[in-house]
Amino acid sequence: MPVLKPERNLVRCTAIDPVADILGAGFTHVLLDVDNTILPRDGSGVPDDVRAWVESLRENGIPVCLISNNWYPPVTDCARDLGLPVVMGCVKPLPFGFVTARRRIDAPRKRTLVIGDQLVTDVWGAHLAGLKVYLVSPLAEQDLWHTRALRHIERGILRNEHREGEEV
Repeated sequence: MPVLKPERNLVRCTAIDPVADILGAGFTHVLLDVDNTILPRDGSGVPDDVRAWVESLRENGIPVCLISNNWYPPVTDCARDLGLPVVMGCVKPLPFGFVTARRRIDAPRKRTLVIGDQLVTDVWGAHLAGLKVYLVSPLAEQDLWHTRALRHIERGILRNEHREGEEV
């Protein structure tokens, strides 16, 4: 598997159907990136549709652990608000945070799906940890300076890729 090629590339995490796209694909557990995947960088909080989607994961018996490279209060507030465990300071793309998160929810490697918004941290990191990953578009255009630089590289790599759920 190419390290920077996600298994699927979707327009938003809410486009992922818990039954068809997660359970139907053989996954039973999810490691979910926080920053700009479920929590926009603009500080507006978890959008209502994302909150409902996370609840649908729970309703379908899919254990979720949040993962983040950050250690700031908005990440812990998000985890508390959603009632989910979190592993912060993951240092993605290194695999250690993914392994810690998997252990936190007793997730078998082959049945764990990572969902995130960045090629370099989430996709590459998931693959280094031996996990499958779905890439989603970031919730907000606002990013940190180093993430903006990586987004330019991502656009080059993904230039011919179509995101599922995106209008052509």
